[in-house]
Amino acid sequence: MTDTDAHGALQSTGRQTMKEVLGDAYVAKRDASTTPLNQALRHLSEEFPYATLWTRDVITRRERSMVTIGMLVAMSQHHELRGHLVGALNNGCTPAEIAEVITHACAYAGFPAAIAAMRTAEEVLREVGAAP
Repeated sequence: MTDTDAHGALQSTGRQTMKEVLGDAYVAKRDASTTPLNQALRHLSEEFPYATLWTRDVITRRERSMVTIGMLVAMSQHHELRGHLVGALNNGCTPAEIAEVITHACAYAGFPAAIAAMRTAEEVLREVGAAP
């Protein structure tokens, strides 16, 4: 197998996993905004996290979603958080569990990060019809 074949196989697995986690609409929007400048980075983000990490079976995708939400809250990465909130719902997390992860993060990431993340979560949950 050539390097090109190996990358192609990883990218294919990663894209499929990304669709399962984040949804077809997310991947379609991402594809529409892919440019020659960001294409290599996009391919790597399919190959590494989605083909390599999200496919591991030590913890479930549901658990991975909760860990990912916590890390994105801690880093104040609300743009990325939006997609992973939908992914968490796709992976079986409830709105109450999502809120609890964000609430728990306030002790470790700070109140400003958690409050901003909760606002983002409330918006996303309303948008997808999952708000309590």
